[in-house]
Amino acid sequence: MSKLIKDRVLAADNWTLLKESTGPEVLEAVRGKNFIVPLTFWLENTAEIALYGGAIGIWLDSDETPSMINSDLAQIPIIALNFPVFTDGRSYSSARQLRTDFSYHGELRAVGDILRDQLYYLSQCGFNSFSLRHDQDPELCLKAFDDFATNYQATVAQPTPLFRRR
Repeated sequence: MSKLIKDRVLAADNWTLLKESTGPEVLEAVRGKNFIVPLTFWLENTAEIALYGGAIGIWLDSDETPSMINSDLAQIPIIALNFPVFTDGRSYSSARQLRTDFSYHGELRAVGDILRDQLYYLSQCGFNSFSLRHDQDPELCLKAFDDFATNYQATVAQPTPLFRRR
């Protein structure tokens, strides 16, 4: 069964995630497929990516900022933000920045150590796609989006705080 939740439903994952930056020859091996590459690969192989026959997305590690790809956002269909461990929340801020400061409208995927307990909060920061950790039950995780009825504070999903909605 799929471990991907997209737009609050279980979905097939049509993207291959390249976790390590290798050389541009990897693009030839997977020509025509949808590929998510590390930021370093994107920056080092710009010419080869322009000739690639499939869709290319970028994944940012938690120590990489969205400002590093701001000028390319219009051509990036998917951005995967990595959570290397549960306690590293820097990608929450990157998601909010992509949605609010850079007006990114493409797919924003949470990857890495993604647990059910995070899904509601990740969605409030702007994520719409979630690649779950191997030990998570996707059916049970779908219920996480209904854990809370509303937020007091403003979020990407609800920019008006509760006290202004009354």
